[in-house]
Amino acid sequence: MSIFSACRRLSRPSIRLGVTAMIAAFATAARAQDESAFHELETKYIFGDFTIGSSTGIEGERAFEPETEADFRKRAGRYGVGTTELELEYTPNQYVQIELGPTVSYYNINNVPGLANQNFGGPNGVEGTFRFLLLEPGPGRFAATLAIEPEFHTLDETSGQRVSNFGLENRLEADTELIKNRLYYAFNLFYEPETTSVPLAGSFNETTVGVSSALAFQIVPKVVVGADVWYFRHYDGIAFNSFTGDALYVGPTFFWQIAPKVLVSASWQANVAGREAGIPGLDLDDFSRQRAKLLLEFEF
Repeated sequence: MSIFSACRRLSRPSIRLGVTAMIAAFATAARAQDESAFHELETKYIFGDFTIGSSTGIEGERAFEPETEADFRKRAGRYGVGTTELELEYTPNQYVQIELGPTVSYYNINNVPGLANQNFGGPNGVEGTFRFLLLEPGPGRFAATLAIEPEFHTLDETSGQRVSNFGLENRLEADTELIKNRLYYAFNLFYEPETTSVPLAGSFNETTVGVSSALAFQIVPKVVVGADVWYFRHYDGIAFNSFTGDALYVGPTFFWQIAPKVLVSASWQANVAGREAGIPGLDLDDFSRQRAKLLLEFEF
């Protein structure tokens, strides 16, 4: 009997059953490969670092994190200001994370109305962050962390003028997993009162509040891209005494887990809407036209 005759003797139901079994086997193998390739991610930095995820790390984890935030362009002239935090991060347990380190700032300001020309860099105080896990992550629900960040700066963050500035940044950081190990959503609530003393000019207080919304998608294993939206309102005074302006920032985000103990997170945003109290157009006194952030993390 030839092989062709043998094949003809097979019933059609048998052939269909065999083909179905092969397809099922291939699908199972592909699904297993997909699930093994896309591992669970810690969400803290996958949204680009303007919006922060809720993860607090593993107990005993230590890391060094140089983080640079830069602002570009005002109403006219040349404006570029960057601040780098050189932070050490420690996670004493799964519910608490601590970050502490000095900051260095650089100013390149020329012909910007209302600001003196500057071109220098130098130390600019110290910042700390204390993060407390409020809601643990779980299927179909939000995880949430409270972050409290005391700051002391000796240079004004906008102008570079010598000051004594104290701030207390507070954030509620929440996120959830929309598609397992692939698609994530986060939002932050932001509140920061500040007091600044200027030599020979006295002291003044201000407050900034904000809310963000971000999506992050793991396109290939350990590489995440997304989009982030932030809305800010600025007030003179600690108790929201006088509204001065608002801003809406929108932009892309990027995250890459380069190695098990090395990662990079980046964001860029443009100021696309808002107003300055009493003046048409964007509020470019309290905010910049563009801003960017770059963070590296090295665990040890």
